[in-house]
Amino acid sequence: MTRTTPAGTPLGDEFHVYDTTLRDGAQREGISYSVTDKLAVARLLDSLGVGFIEGGWPGALPKDTEFFHRAAEGELDLQHAALVAFGSTRRAGATVDEDPQVRALLDSRAPVVTLVAKADRRHIERALRTDVAENCAMVADTVRFLVGAGRRVFVDAEHFFDGYAFDPDTALRVLESAVEAGADVVVLCDTNGGQLPLQLAETVGEVAARTGFRLGIHCQDDTGCAVANSVAAVQAGATHVQCTANGYGERAGNADLFAVVGNLAAKLGMPVLPEGRLEELTRTSHAIAEIANLAPDTHQAYVGQSAFAHKAGLHASAIRVDPELYNHVDPAVVGNDMRVLVTEMAGRASLELKGAELGLDLSSAPDAVTGAVRRVKELEARGWSFEAADASLELLLRREMASVGGADPVEAPFQLESYRVVLDHRSDGEVIAEATVKVHVAGERVIATAEGNGPVNALDAALREALVPHLPWLGSVELADYKVRILTDERGTDAVTRVLVESRDGEDEWTTVGVHANIVEASWLALCDALVHKASREAVPQ
Repeated sequence: MTRTTPAGTPLGDEFHVYDTTLRDGAQREGISYSVTDKLAVARLLDSLGVGFIEGGWPGALPKDTEFFHRAAEGELDLQHAALVAFGSTRRAGATVDEDPQVRALLDSRAPVVTLVAKADRRHIERALRTDVAENCAMVADTVRFLVGAGRRVFVDAEHFFDGYAFDPDTALRVLESAVEAGADVVVLCDTNGGQLPLQLAETVGEVAARTGFRLGIHCQDDTGCAVANSVAAVQAGATHVQCTANGYGERAGNADLFAVVGNLAAKLGMPVLPEGRLEELTRTSHAIAEIANLAPDTHQAYVGQSAFAHKAGLHASAIRVDPELYNHVDPAVVGNDMRVLVTEMAGRASLELKGAELGLDLSSAPDAVTGAVRRVKELEARGWSFEAADASLELLLRREMASVGGADPVEAPFQLESYRVVLDHRSDGEVIAEATVKVHVAGERVIATAEGNGPVNALDAALREALVPHLPWLGSVELADYKVRILTDERGTDAVTRVLVESRDGEDEWTTVGVHANIVEASWLALCDALVHKASREAVPQ
């Protein structure tokens, strides 16, 4: 069934969005949060409006212990979320009040505790080396102890789906032990990530019908179905869903918080976040990626840069009539934007939409659009690519408009007479590049020479030396990124090269492209476009 509430009614404690980025998500290869990082991520998640933030495993990891201490001492003033400490049940054969791991959960001062418990008889017998009765006693004793100490307790039933398929009675006994001892939620965990949506939803529905317990869901993404499985579980009756920001997690990752929330809110009409916070999904996703020191996934559902990017001309034609025809939701709902990509697939509609995005009204210049379509297709056939080089595309469109009298000519701030680059491989192994440029700027002929660690670096330095006295704004422009791609391999080292140059000036960033069989010339073309673009912006009255 689909579970909804009246529009605009907050679900509150009826439904839990539970984030485990700081614990399960931190198990992703390549992530290592500092305590300061963990506090920053927690603040972002709280601002987004999630209900529960699992901060880590106090007592097991020193950084997590410190995180909870600093949070309790006032460094984490949560407005929406409850902080959760994660840990295990008491050890087999031990008493709960003497177990240091359980004591560390209390010492964390977190108001909520999530306990992990084995729910698969094979794991109970082989990994824990105990029997089902003792495993259930471990769960019940620990839950009862923590509830008695004033904590709210959730229980993660680890390997539940595999365990339920192997021995359903044992899996259900574990759930019963937790709930009878006072656990609020029992979370069905697809720990190995092997479930598919239909079979998972069937199991969740069956367990809900057999027990009447409040159920949660925790999905790994090993089949690529973690988000679908999480949504299917909610539709089958789960009212607590565990996720991680951007799907971070061990192996293939976890259910992506932003995709799950986007689907529950936009598709099922569930107000799972406080009013006005859904539009913060994209910003929060990118901010957490920055803290994790990982590049945002450009093709991530809902929040990726390309989530609402359209390339085909047929799509653009329809979007010009009605953006909803090719967008499954309004991008603004999740804080994202629609983009039109211009490639060899582009038609008139694509260019008109892209022009509007760049501040150019092409609707009154049909001949310019015709020329631009022809020019883009010609250049793309020779290896140029404009979908990632908006600045070069804007210059192309402005030149086409100028050619039919629809705009002022695009004036380059300088004219090249010639350039030369030489490499000096010295006896000590050091390689130095030297470039000389001869340009005409502001009515003068200027010659400048500079060295660099490579031909492009030297060329850029020489050009700057020549132009800075005449173009004061050039001092604020810097090269932010430089990408090279060999387009064909049939001719080996004689292949065509495409260069993308990303520039910035402290306020804006822009990308330009150059293509040539010679990598230095391709770079020169991209560098020149970067300066022409900046000059054109400087010429516009502010």
